[in-house]
Amino acid sequence: MKLRLELFVHNIEKSVEFYRDILEFNIPEEINEGYIPVRKGDVVLGLGEMNKLPDHHPIKKSGYDQQTGLGVEVVLEVEDVENVYHGEPPVKLPPQNKG
Repeated sequence: MKLRLELFVHNIEKSVEFYRDILEFNIPEEINEGYIPVRKGDVVLGLGEMNKLPDHHPIKKSGYDQQTGLGVEVVLEVEDVENVYHGEPPVKLPPQNKG
């Protein structure tokens, strides 16, 4: 059995840049514009564009203003978080906590 999480995002290009450039996920050579699976080791995240989902899809808003990502938590475990945090990725972003 394998596990793939799907994240529906507003901007797939920025999401791909984040997972590729910051977290060093692999991007497939052939890309479907509305859905891109990114992979790192055994972790697969399917990135899909929210606006390409049909209106009747259950993840779309249903008449109320829902915060993006509400009810979803993705935890990526690494052996040495300090090394990942202080490493030198090609693009460096400051940590954000919107707590």
